[in-house]
Amino acid sequence: MIVVVGESLIDLAPGPDGRPTESVGGSPLNVAVALARLEANTMLITEIGSDERADQVVAYLRANEVEFIGAPAPEARTPTATVHVDAGDPVYDLDLRWHLPHQELPHCDALHIGSLATVLEPGRDSVLDLVEQAWALDVFVSYDPNVRANGPHFWLTDHDHDQAWGDIESLADRANLVKVSEQDIELLHPGADPDSVARSLLTGDRTELVILTRGARGATAYAEGVEAAVPGIEVEVVDTVGAGDAFMAAVLAVLLETDAFGNYGPGLPADTARLESLLTAAVEVAGFSCAQRGAGSPRRADLRADWPE
Repeated sequence: MIVVVGESLIDLAPGPDGRPTESVGGSPLNVAVALARLEANTMLITEIGSDERADQVVAYLRANEVEFIGAPAPEARTPTATVHVDAGDPVYDLDLRWHLPHQELPHCDALHIGSLATVLEPGRDSVLDLVEQAWALDVFVSYDPNVRANGPHFWLTDHDHDQAWGDIESLADRANLVKVSEQDIELLHPGADPDSVARSLLTGDRTELVILTRGARGATAYAEGVEAAVPGIEVEVVDTVGAGDAFMAAVLAVLLETDAFGNYGPGLPADTARLESLLTAAVEVAGFSCAQRGAGSPRRADLRADWPE
């Protein structure tokens, strides 16, 4: 089983007719749902309010067969993210607080962390504690910072950029797998070479694999002594909401399916062919998401019959 920890919320976005619509979202929740749709056993640890929107979140998780631990949110209302699409890319105005209390890590194959839950106090401390529990139990950890240009990290001064990157590096050091996007790097290291920054993350204490996503241009993976890249696929893009989450879920689903997390399996891909296969499978899933409105990740039946081969 893969445990995902992080925020769940309601996305408020204009519909096809311009009228506002509501849909369940939050990057960690999107990852958990995408994993479940790919037939990976998944649990989400999150906070859930007590208003009508919270009922939407619970119903959505149950409909997608995601097991969840929903800590009661101190504030009854469910967080929201107002989504504006700029040239196909989502921009968010966030109304979110994160107070997750201490949690015991369930028995699992992997723990995935990321997004706002790793930066918002006081709940961040509980996420870090789960990572420490995973370390102690030799449980695989994956991390996607999923940087938001206008989120809590990122009304930044030059000093804040350094602090934010230091926080990301600290968590990346504790993760076996780190996924970053070129957009993440541009926000925190304007003008830096994305490949060089991604390679630098391989120096983490546990880090074995770093994946750099490049939007429509595909993705590159970096492991010790080997790199691999695949191009994007052509799709009619509706929007890119949730595409990175779908990509992340696909990577984790493939690793779970190939016993890469276990002590007796083949381990993480460390050769070009296996890395290319992993990236190709994830790019396909992200491409499907881009062709849907909102965070529309595919079910296994929506993909080719031999996916992820």
